[in-house]
Amino acid sequence: MPRIVQLLASPVHRYVGRPADGAAPAPPDELVAEIHVRAGLGIVGDRYFGKPAHREASVTVIAQESLPPGVDLVQARRNILTAGIAVDELVGSVLVLDSGQGPVSLRVRRPANPCAWMDAAIGPGAWRALRGRGGIRCAPLNDGMLRVGPVEFSISG
Repeated sequence: MPRIVQLLASPVHRYVGRPADGAAPAPPDELVAEIHVRAGLGIVGDRYFGKPAHREASVTVIAQESLPPGVDLVQARRNILTAGIAVDELVGSVLVLDSGQGPVSLRVRRPANPCAWMDAAIGPGAWRALRGRGGIRCAPLNDGMLRVGPVEFSISG
């Protein structure tokens, strides 16, 4: 059964500067049980919420199947970790997720390509291993809420 495994809404950028310098510390409450999504703006409380440069890619989704065992959103720096949904194949479509509070529609704009930070955050070789499997960047089309747990999903063009 498809699931939302984790949700992240972080007010800070942790990966700034050079990977060799290390990441900034993670805030204590960035992994959350639910997120509030706003159409055209992103996730309330997230570092990209309402930023004009990120409106078309303010919500990121990655499949748990793409990550090494034990790696979570704190390291991967995506917003939504799913299981049972092949998200990397969805560029150009609309992903609709419903965790019980009504559907949230996400226009999948482009891949969320991994960067050199993945080697520092996850481990050596992660950057290459995640190429083509780094998740997706989406624009939210409606307001809604998502929660950790079982999720119904659909895909439209």
